[in-house]
Amino acid sequence: MIGRAKEIEILEKKYNSTESEFIAVYGRRRVGKTYLIRTQFQDRLSFQFTGTANSNLQLQLLNFEIAIKEQYPAYEGKIKSWSDAFQVLKVIIENNTASKKVIFIDELPWLDSKNSYFLQSLEHFWNGWASARKDIVLIVCGSTASWMINKLINHKGGLHNRITAKLKIEPFTLAECKEFAQEKELVLSDFQIIELYMVLGGIPFYWNTIEKGKSVFQMVQSICFEKNGLLRNEFTNVFKSLFLHGEKHEAIIEAIASKNKGLTREEIIKLSGFSNGGSLTRMLKELEESGFIRSYSAFGNKSKNMLYQLVDFYSAFYLKFIKPNLKQEVNWLAKIDTSEYLVWSGYAFEQVCLSHIRQIKTALGIEGIDSSIYSWKSSQSTDGAQIDLIIDRKDKVINMCEMKFSALPYVLSKSDDLNLRNKFAVFKSETKTNKSLQLVFISPYGCIQNTYSALIQNNIKIEDLFYN
Repeated sequence: MIGRAKEIEILEKKYNSTESEFIAVYGRRRVGKTYLIRTQFQDRLSFQFTGTANSNLQLQLLNFEIAIKEQYPAYEGKIKSWSDAFQVLKVIIENNTASKKVIFIDELPWLDSKNSYFLQSLEHFWNGWASARKDIVLIVCGSTASWMINKLINHKGGLHNRITAKLKIEPFTLAECKEFAQEKELVLSDFQIIELYMVLGGIPFYWNTIEKGKSVFQMVQSICFEKNGLLRNEFTNVFKSLFLHGEKHEAIIEAIASKNKGLTREEIIKLSGFSNGGSLTRMLKELEESGFIRSYSAFGNKSKNMLYQLVDFYSAFYLKFIKPNLKQEVNWLAKIDTSEYLVWSGYAFEQVCLSHIRQIKTALGIEGIDSSIYSWKSSQSTDGAQIDLIIDRKDKVINMCEMKFSALPYVLSKSDDLNLRNKFAVFKSETKTNKSLQLVFISPYGCIQNTYSALIQNNIKIEDLFYN
């Protein structure tokens, strides 16, 4: 098992509890939720079942019946409703001699079809039987994070406050991807891991597709651009499997992707064509809970004009390079010298940094100091001064982070120095802050000290981002 130490600790604690436990596991599709549960419990599972996407009630019940008969061959009955299903489950579990009975139901949201009464039956199963025992560990899992949160974790009916642990499974960090690569015997430098992370993010399933003996560019060519490449059509499949009307979520993602720094709600409405109402609010929340976008506010503007930004690495790469070239052959290696690649790689590296804030704070020695994360863009300056990562600290210091993607140690020029000094001056003038401003430079191999690097207070390099 790579990573997941905190999650494993919680799962084992609940397994060894003296009470019955109801655990909800959620996270982005392909992030490794099912693998975690099956690997951690293996032969300790008393019963497991997985819902099927886009299936009606009758098919789901038939599959449940088949799962019962496969795992408990003595059962010979028929299951006609979810009430029947959970009654049968009660009987077989009561006859199970294990000291702890672990029940794992995967892809739970897919079981909640129209007029199925699935949630009501689950509620009765837990409240009327399982919670009164001391030996049940019920683990439910789903990739539709918004359903898991709104319909289950924050349920307002009989399941209110019944969840005893909730685990959101996050993508791997750079350090965990490195450990995963080593486990697969992939010979990759830290810089190459960052290059792959900018395309795949920290999704274990995607990293598992990588073949040994290839360069990073060959790997990306193979899985993203070849006709049968696994990730060539993954984008549409993801949204179809997660959302009932996935094409609407795709449209929102494409609108947000059109501007690297993100869009306001009003801009999303204008570009996507959706009306300003509860439906858009719900879809934005679903996308955020599922890990595809983030909402954030600019420095000094904590609640007004919230920005929505695409943070799923694969989705951003797909919309930038794969989708526009679906009908033609692409030589990915030939792209690396283009301005299109340089702009994308700079932005993608910024996203790598933003997904490793904890590591950056550790490198700065401020992990124990309360702080808030913002971005900032001048509202007055004509030269478009902006800072994409600001760490506003409670100890009266603001870290202004400049992020540059480079395969070599970065050499600041006179124009770089003038640009940074201008940002400082405009930021201080517009925000009226009286806090101390400290410049943090983040690049794979740092920057070389020269006449124009005097403003830099901290130099964060590749090894800092790989801190686990």
